[in-house]
Amino acid sequence: MKRFLKIFLKISIGLIVFLLTSFAIVYLVYNEPLPKSSNPEQADVLAQKMLSAINNETYVKTRNVEWTFAGGAHEYKWDKEMGKVAVKWNDYLVNLNLANPNKSKVYKNSKEVLDDNKSEIIQKATDNFNNDSFWLVAPFKVFDKGTKRYLVTLEDGSDGLLVTYSSGGSTPGDSYLWKLQPNGFPISFKMWVKIIPIGGLEASWGDWKVMENGAYLPSSHKLGPITLDMGALKAYN
Repeated sequence: MKRFLKIFLKISIGLIVFLLTSFAIVYLVYNEPLPKSSNPEQADVLAQKMLSAINNETYVKTRNVEWTFAGGAHEYKWDKEMGKVAVKWNDYLVNLNLANPNKSKVYKNSKEVLDDNKSEIIQKATDNFNNDSFWLVAPFKVFDKGTKRYLVTLEDGSDGLLVTYSSGGSTPGDSYLWKLQPNGFPISFKMWVKIIPIGGLEASWGDWKVMENGAYLPSSHKLGPITLDMGALKAYN
């Protein structure tokens, strides 16, 4: 038994050292500091150009949006006009009231949850929605309350749009640097976010689809080897 424990300990230490070394290498190779930025007035002009390119007026008028996330593990039916969204995962269904979360209804296996776990489940539904909806509608949120916008000169000499969320959502303080086509249509963004220790990771925003009501929404993103799929995506009035 002692011999087995020694071997197990050596393997565990070796694995920890390997993982730490690998992370350190990845961090050194890929981590980028938040870039220098300026000119908020011109940044607002660029942000408006992006909104025009993605048909923001139609998105604003869109009432219902449905999609899945995390390989279908999270399901959403969002009534934008009413400010309510049905959030499903595992055995849970939360009819989330975005303006007044305490008024939300929680169900587990079709039975309403009324005990002390209710608040925790509502918070999880809120966090899931904030994260997963951002991957769907982030370009439309560049003028949300608490946002700040700046210009950044990219490596190719073009202007990038840096958007920092100083408040709101589940992770205030996150920043995103948008790379745009000449007409303002999004190509990708780089992220400086609390939940990812490596700054400047890039995700694509190129796989856009036209919904039945004419709204533009992205159907998937590439983040390195990972594909984030929006699943059965729908938008209608």
